[in-house]
Formats: sequence, C-alpha cells, structure tokens
Amino acid sequence: MDPGPKDGESAAGAEPGRGAGPSGGVVVQVREKKGPLRAAIPYMPFPVAVICLFLNTFVPGLGTFVSAFTVLCGARTDLPDRHMCCVFWLNIAAALIQILTAIVMVGWIMSIFWGMDMVILASKYRAKEQGIPQQL
Repeated sequence: MDPGPKDGESAAGAEPGRGAGPSGGVVVQVREKKGPLRAAIPYMPFPVAVICLFLNTFVPGLGTFVSAFTVLCGARTDLPDRHMCCVFWLNIAAALIQILTAIVMVGWIMSIFWGMDMVILASKYRAKEQGIPQQL
C-alpha cells in the first residue's frame, strides 16, 4: 500500500505521472472571499494609503475614518453593487470598531492590518493603472 503525498507536499512533488498534468505541474487557483467590511476598503492613491497607514498606526481608527471620506470622493471599492453612502458608513463602522477595541489592543492591531491592506490595495491599483504585470 503506497501512501499519498504527506501534508505540505503537492501532487507535483510526487512521482511523475501520478495526478500531475503533462507538464509535470498542478495549477491551483485561489480566490479570496472578502466580508463586507474588508470589501469596503477603498482603492486610494498610494500616498493617501500610506498616510492612512501612518494614522492607523499611531491613532487607531483615524486612518480608516479618513479613508471613509475617499469613498465620497469617488474611490472605488470591491462592493460595486452597494451605494456610495452605504460603503461610507461601513468604513465609519470599521473605524469605530477599531477605536472602541483599541483599549484591549485588538483594535490597534486591527487598525494596523487595515492600513496595510489599504497600502496593498493601492499598490495593486497603481500597478493595474500603469499596466505593470502582477507578481504572485
């Protein structure tokens, strides 16, 4: 009885011809499912996203609060089917959650990660606008 690949090994790392494609590799596509708060993070210009990260690092929720107003200025989000005001209030709610839970450090950590997500989204948006291919 021959055991299959161990945890952490892929089918591509197994013997050739066992579940692998003709080129010897396996193609896996992963799609991230975002909740409504995470999907409401706006695609901002890169400098604005960095400022929001800086604000979120030192005053939890302040950068998220500022980013909510970029939605009113026309920033795009991953919630195209929702109205602009709804997305604005989702960002305000995220900022309030960060501020209110900062006392127990959860909000501060969440605020920093939220700011990092803003910078990541801004860099992806900038690369897409400039026609630079995405790296994995």
